[in-house]
Amino acid sequence: MTLLVPERMLIFSPSLAATIGLEEAVLLHLLHDLSVCQRSRRHSQWIEIETITLEQLLPFWDRRELQRVSKSLADKGVVQIESAPLGASDCLRFCFYNDQKSATHSPSASRSPRPGSASALANNWRPDEDLLQLLALNHGISRAFALAQLEDFILYWRERGEVSHAWASRFRQHVLRQWRLQQQNEVAARPAARDLIGDWQPSDDALQILERAGINREFIDDTVPEFILYWRERGGNDGTWNSKFIAHIRRQWARYENALEYDQEPRPIPANWQPSEDVYDILRMATIDIAFACELLPEFI
Repeated sequence: MTLLVPERMLIFSPSLAATIGLEEAVLLHLLHDLSVCQRSRRHSQWIEIETITLEQLLPFWDRRELQRVSKSLADKGVVQIESAPLGASDCLRFCFYNDQKSATHSPSASRSPRPGSASALANNWRPDEDLLQLLALNHGISRAFALAQLEDFILYWRERGEVSHAWASRFRQHVLRQWRLQQQNEVAARPAARDLIGDWQPSDDALQILERAGINREFIDDTVPEFILYWRERGGNDGTWNSKFIAHIRRQWARYENALEYDQEPRPIPANWQPSEDVYDILRMATIDIAFACELLPEFI
C-alpha cells in the first residue's frame, strides 16, 4: 500500500450505485464480501456481522449512519434484517433478498452477461429479477411496463450491432426514458389546472398528513394566506396545490423548529439544562471522557 492508499480499498459497482444509491452500494458490497466468509463456514442464509466490525471497516459512518443506510437497503427490498436497530444491537443479522427467492428462479431463464465480458445482445435476453424489483422500488415503475419495453430495446441494439458488458444498465436507462416520456405525455393530456383562488383551503387528506407529522394545526391554518399570496403573485396554476402546500408547510415548520432550537435571544440558563447529543459527539471526537464532562455540568449551570 502507498501513503495515499494505506489500507484495502472498498469496491462497489457504479451501475448498482446509480440504481440503489452510492451509500447503499458501498454497504451492500461489503456485506456481500463478509457473507461469503461466513457462508463457507456456516452454510446458512442468515448472516451475523458484529457492529464493531462494521464500524472498523466503515470508519466514516457511526452507528446512526450505519443504521440509516442498512434500513435503506431493507426498505428497497435488497436485504432482510432480523436484528434490532444498530444503536441498540451489537450485531447486524440479515440475509439477501435474492437468497429468499432464489428457489423461484427458473434455471433456464436468460441471464445478463457477467461484468467484464462484453457481448452482443441476445434475442432472448431478459433483465434480472433484481433489476425489475429495483425499478419498481426506486422509481415506481411496474414490472409490466418495464417488460413492455424489452422488445423495442432488443430490436434497437441488435440493429446497431454493438457489444456491451452492461446491458442491464442500458435497459434500465431505456426504461427510465420511456417512463419519463409517458409521464410527460400524461401531464400534457391533463386538463388545464385551475388558478389558486383567495378562498382556497387544503383538503382534509392534506391536513391529516401534516397533523400526523406532528405539525401544529394553528401553525398550518396561519400559513394558508402566505401560501396563497406566494403562488398568486407568481402567477402559476397547477392541479397539485395540496402537494405543494404539504411541501411548503414542512419547510416552514422545519425553519420554525430550527429557530426555536437555535434562538439567539439571551435568557437565564434553566436549572435542569442539558447539553444536546451534538455536544457529546464533539466531546467524543475530542477524546474527552463523557462521565468527566457530566460531573462538570452542575458547576457550569
